Amino acid sequence: MLEITDISVAGYERVRRAVDPSRGLHALIAVHSTVLGKQADGSSRALGGMRLWPYSSLDEAKTDVLRLARGMTYKAACAGLNLGGGKSVIIGKPEDKTPAMFEAMGEFVESFGGTYITAEDVNTKVEDMAPVAKKTSHVAGLAGKSGNPSPKTAWGCFLGLQATLTEVFGSPDVAGKTVAIEGAGSVGSVYGGLIAKHGGKVIVADIRQESALRVAAATGGRVVSPTEIHSVECDVYAPCALGGSLNDETIPDLSCRAVVGAANNQLLEDRHGDALRARGIVYAPDYVVNAAGLINVYCELDPKGYDEPRSMRMAEMIRKTLAEIFAISREEGISTARAADRYAERRIEAARAEAPR
Repeated sequence: MLEITDISVAGYERVRRAVDPSRGLHALIAVHSTVLGKQADGSSRALGGMRLWPYSSLDEAKTDVLRLARGMTYKAACAGLNLGGGKSVIIGKPEDKTPAMFEAMGEFVESFGGTYITAEDVNTKVEDMAPVAKKTSHVAGLAGKSGNPSPKTAWGCFLGLQATLTEVFGSPDVAGKTVAIEGAGSVGSVYGGLIAKHGGKVIVADIRQESALRVAAATGGRVVSPTEIHSVECDVYAPCALGGSLNDETIPDLSCRAVVGAANNQLLEDRHGDALRARGIVYAPDYVVNAAGLINVYCELDPKGYDEPRSMRMAEMIRKTLAEIFAISREEGISTARAADRYAERRIEAARAEAPR
């Protein structure tokens, strides 16, 4: 039996917890904001992936889902999408996932009545969404539709890399530049391939040594340990694993000119964006850089059906948005992280002001 309880969190529209021991589910869903997701029929929707992770406690899972949901709101805002931000996390080990667990998760998603739409994320795959879809229609990224968003996310990161190289070096040319990639998963591996294809050099690390070796072999790059990837000499550091990799311990050790990666919530705290700026390191805000996966899934929601060329065209705006954020940072003397927040908040506030009262 699925037991669902509401959790009151200031600044969030709805946060809920679901437990079903018989099917191995313990999960949280957070909807941060649907201001940008208002529909013509009066309904509202937020979108964000479903993450599966062996959190050490409920508090740790709650902290993660809240940060991720807020990030999705800002990601959608910067990407120009008419969509709010939400996220779901399942507390558990990837090797323990079952179709029954995902069916229970589908019932949990359905309890939001369409306000929250889910998709694959860390440790969940497109095929895992099939049992979810048995219990709810509010799931995107399904096989036969937009599918796995990871390659699109990687492409968006590459566009962000080009925009950042233009800001730092005056040219988008990747050739000859060295990028240190932390995380050789579904996004980091494709990102590394794009960098190598355009003449860049790749250094890679992953907690799974075999994944790092595979990417290094495919790109002609080299492998370092996860503990040293952030300190290697490079032009760009690319966090493509879990969040919080930019913190008090790692930032002083960075030996790069820029940070452009796919991971969510790369800054452990907001002040770490200021720390990067103080060191003269240009940070490409994560929720701007990694938005192409969301854009791709968003296009699946179009009543006319999924259109991949449209998705690719929309992703091109990542370069333009980053250029505008870099300009705000320069003009206002603030970190690029704070500039991105302001960019997103202006769009959210404009939508709130236009909403009927």
